[in-house]
Amino acid sequence: MITITNLHKAFKEQQVLSGISLSFEQKGCLSAILGPNGSGKTTLIKSILGMVLPDKGDILVDGSPTKKQWAYRSRIDYLPQIARFPENLKVKELINMIKDLRTGSTREKKLIEIFELEPYMDKKLGTLSGGTKQKVNLTLAFMYDSPIIILDEPTSGLDPIAMIRLKALIEEEKQRGKLVLVTTHIISFVEEMADEIVFLLDGKIYFRGSKESLKTQFKEANLEKAIANILLGEKGQSDQVMQVQSPNGKVVNTGGQIILKA
Repeated sequence: MITITNLHKAFKEQQVLSGISLSFEQKGCLSAILGPNGSGKTTLIKSILGMVLPDKGDILVDGSPTKKQWAYRSRIDYLPQIARFPENLKVKELINMIKDLRTGSTREKKLIEIFELEPYMDKKLGTLSGGTKQKVNLTLAFMYDSPIIILDEPTSGLDPIAMIRLKALIEEEKQRGKLVLVTTHIISFVEEMADEIVFLLDGKIYFRGSKESLKTQFKEANLEKAIANILLGEKGQSDQVMQVQSPNGKVVNTGGQIILKA
């Protein structure tokens, strides 16, 4: 569904992405894109969406190049880390505005019910709490029935009930065969929901594999501790640099081994 080959991006003197190659082909899968602040997660996502133009490399969605294209974006639903909307708009006005801008059937009524937004529909966005704004943003992100969903820090500000309902919604979308990409700092969310982990550090892929393989690699029963080992510079069971690209440039399955690139 998404193929990324040799992606590079720098902002002035800062190299943010350094030769990223990834392929997300498995439907009904949640891939958690993890890494510390500044590791390149958001830049990678925005490159997929066409919001950032890479300096080098290619991105394909369903086999078609995304460069200088826009129609492919209708196949992607997106939740930004920080959504900025006019604060004088009412919630119902915002939802109607998005519906006017984008074609296709919607299911906002179901989402309004899931996130208990009915009492806020006539409220202005500027008067809402951070958690309620996030519920509105999630409603917009899941409102259309696109095959790819990208969520940047989706749990931010959510109360426990909303968190449970978000997880159930994501699981439902996975069961319907959708590809879900998520960035988050909430490791408990990753532990419960992710099918695979992609860990970025300094604009490079340092790990790709299952949660279990990451914990095995570092001999840790706790996922959070295993991830901490990456940040501490540990190499797990192997000191050898792992090869991650096949001759055709696609990332091959490394079996969850740590990837240390020069």
